[in-house]
Amino acid sequence: MRAEGVNVNSSTLSRDRDPGPARNKRRSHVLPRAAFGQVAAMFMLVASGTISATPASAGTQVPAQAVAPAAAAAPARYTINTGDQLDVFVWGEERMQRQVLVQPDGTFAFPLAGTIRAAGRNVSDIADEIRERISLNYTSAPPDVTVSVRETEGTRFYVLGKVKQPGSFASGTRPNVLQALSMAGGADEFADIGNAVIMRQTPQGEIVEPVRLKRLLKGGRSLKSGALSNPLPTLSSGDVLIVP
Repeated sequence: MRAEGVNVNSSTLSRDRDPGPARNKRRSHVLPRAAFGQVAAMFMLVASGTISATPASAGTQVPAQAVAPAAAAAPARYTINTGDQLDVFVWGEERMQRQVLVQPDGTFAFPLAGTIRAAGRNVSDIADEIRERISLNYTSAPPDVTVSVRETEGTRFYVLGKVKQPGSFASGTRPNVLQALSMAGGADEFADIGNAVIMRQTPQGEIVEPVRLKRLLKGGRSLKSGALSNPLPTLSSGDVLIVP
């Protein structure tokens, strides 16, 4: 058979081999596929804020908040008060699961652990002490102990003396002396706030703590701006604030 050939003009071949300066100019603006992917990735990082579009100089310091968010202040852990009801679980020992009431002296009794002091402590500390005490009755590792608050009596304190509404008050948290005074309606006109005291019941006995209410109530006239050098005294359950 005779194959039919194709008549190709030499000038056509010449144009195909030599694209010419115009075509080269157009192709020079086309990025390689790999380079295009790098540019796209950089654009996404800038858009998401992972990197900054403006380069930082060598002497520029990045603010701490730009690196990581400021840590939020951890809330104060609840401390047990007299009158609180607690659930105590000894895992794997159903006979040792109890609901206990914190007695007026701040303690409760638990099997194999004896008398546990609870008032003024958090549930984690109480659980650790129970586990440590009952460990003497186990040849292997003692079981885990969990303590939780079933019902809370709250912080019950008293404000007496020359205040507008003396009496007994309850708070979900431990109030400071100014908060306690405001709950009692504030001091009377002729109150001797300079000699106010807090009476506290401690394991060592009853103590008297003077309170400088006069200086605090003067506000800006006696207090400097900024953090207090000494924190305000707080009231625990059973404490008595006396304003003569």
